[in-house]
Amino acid sequence: MIELIPAIDIIDGKCVRLSQGDYGTKKVYNENPVEVAKEFEAHGIRRLHVVDLDGAASHHIVNYKVLDQIASRTSLIIDFGGGIKSDEDLIIAFDNGAEMVTVGSLAVKSPELFLKWLERYGAGKMILGADVKDNKIAVNGWKDETTQDIFPFLKDYIHHGVEKVICTDISKDGMLEGPSIDLYKEILKLHPNLYLIASGGVSNLDDIFALQEACVPAVIFGKAIYEGRIQLKDLYQFLS
Repeated sequence: MIELIPAIDIIDGKCVRLSQGDYGTKKVYNENPVEVAKEFEAHGIRRLHVVDLDGAASHHIVNYKVLDQIASRTSLIIDFGGGIKSDEDLIIAFDNGAEMVTVGSLAVKSPELFLKWLERYGAGKMILGADVKDNKIAVNGWKDETTQDIFPFLKDYIHHGVEKVICTDISKDGMLEGPSIDLYKEILKLHPNLYLIASGGVSNLDDIFALQEACVPAVIFGKAIYEGRIQLKDLYQFLS
């Protein structure tokens, strides 16, 4: 059964969504992210993906108080990303209730630091964020593309012990046009034991079924819920 991981993206302490990572497309869905998290929990959701978009833009954690509020007022397992660039940021995330952290840009720019964290905290605590555009890794809140191809990037980190990867196809994110199933199939063909978390493009229940059929272990989604295309009650069939 595929694991369902709703996303709460935060700007100015509010629950928002962007399209293709463009801050100019920001839409506020709720002033209080804790309310949103509690609603997810009330419908049987156990895991949450929280993204500090201010942190991603500022290169250090900003919305850690929101993380603390969600963690202290729910029993959700939270993975947190956005702005984790230093040992201090990492400690702040864990101290404020993150069970896991997602690290993307830093894993590209400072691989030795990411590998140090991986060794220190273990693969269960560290999620590699692989954000791609045309199969190339993108960094800095998706504003900058690199020349690194997704497949050798993943292979190298999996060789070093990474077990969990969130892979976001930027062209799909927030567009409600369906996920990049072919890309995920290709990744899982090469790395069948990888805990791959699909992200971006989920528009309806059929997309979740398609990912499950493709044996993708987990999926992150947000806009489809906030726009009413997926009702929380419809997710019970995926929750064991």
